[in-house]
Amino acid sequence: MANLRVGMIGYAFMGAAHSQAWRTVNRVFDLPMQIQMAAVCGRDKEKVAAAAGRLGWESYETDWRSLINRDDIDVIDICTPGDSHAEIAIAALAAGKHVLCEKPLANTAEEARAMVAAADAAPGVAMCGYNYRRVPATTLMRDLVAQGRVGKIRHVRAVYLQDWITDPEFPLVWRLQRDKAGSGALGDIGAHIVDLTQFITGQQISGVSAVTETFIKERPLPSESSGLAASRDGGRTGHVTVDDAAVFVARLSGGAIATYEASRFATGRKNALRIEINGSLGSLVFDLERLNELEFYDATKPGPEQGFNRILVTEPEHPYLSAWWPPGHIIGYEHSFTHQARDFITAVATGTRPAPSFGDALQVQLVLDAVLRSAETGSTWTEVEPVFAAAAS
Repeated sequence: MANLRVGMIGYAFMGAAHSQAWRTVNRVFDLPMQIQMAAVCGRDKEKVAAAAGRLGWESYETDWRSLINRDDIDVIDICTPGDSHAEIAIAALAAGKHVLCEKPLANTAEEARAMVAAADAAPGVAMCGYNYRRVPATTLMRDLVAQGRVGKIRHVRAVYLQDWITDPEFPLVWRLQRDKAGSGALGDIGAHIVDLTQFITGQQISGVSAVTETFIKERPLPSESSGLAASRDGGRTGHVTVDDAAVFVARLSGGAIATYEASRFATGRKNALRIEINGSLGSLVFDLERLNELEFYDATKPGPEQGFNRILVTEPEHPYLSAWWPPGHIIGYEHSFTHQARDFITAVATGTRPAPSFGDALQVQLVLDAVLRSAETGSTWTEVEPVFAAAAS
């Protein structure tokens, strides 16, 4: 069995999630390639060395260019802030590496187009990491829609709510700076529900009307010693340059109307992602806080006991689950990343187009771009630029 030697850039939250997936995937799934966790990269030598030992990497680098230039690396896994995605991915593809890049693909549509062009010109596989596609319940949701079980889709309702920055004393971390993050709640969590609803419905968002808001516009600068704890020494603060919340209505290519809400100011909501699809023959509901469940209302079976049925998505015939535990034994958040690694390895081994490809992720980026333009200009309606028109221009 051939080895697939991975080099990962970044080792914080997403780096830890990706590391667990690389460690686990061959122990769960029967795959044609064996993962070798060759090296992890970070700027701080002491911290990245500690991360390599903790997360299971064989070696470490402090310069991502050195990692890309290594002959013993086949895959570059990008788990860095969005402002570095384009430069790293384009260099890695040019060097003949396969690339897995965390979402959103880039900070701007222009950067995303450049990444798509690089992927189209390169021999390697290029995939964007939208892990919620790999939750078995959301994949089953997509399958039921594709089978026509809910009929013609009329409504899409999607929210993603968190509350981790409600405290005004929370420091000005990189996720609150537009030059590093691209946008705030919109790109951080809103991108997930845009990708996920389009994945489930098989339709693309064609236009939007949006509002965004930044509730706390000044925050204390992080302490240099901790990188997180706020420092009020001398009253040093900085400007928050991203949205705290984004709300928009949308129309999908199949005629459905949709509402989206992404907020990091929903007090009491820690990681609340919920999607509801209403069709002519039924409805489907997914709630991330009940990750192993899917609600299904089948309007074709009328009667006095009609209502939403709870499907426990743990059966071996459900997506991905034949490799895990007996029915009823639930899985968790981290498993979606293992499924992502499984699909990426399969695409590399078979030479097939991965999903979501960089092109798919560009389409999500164009939706985010339209949302920002609508909110900034106060436009009542903003069309989403088509991917192919954007790529050809």
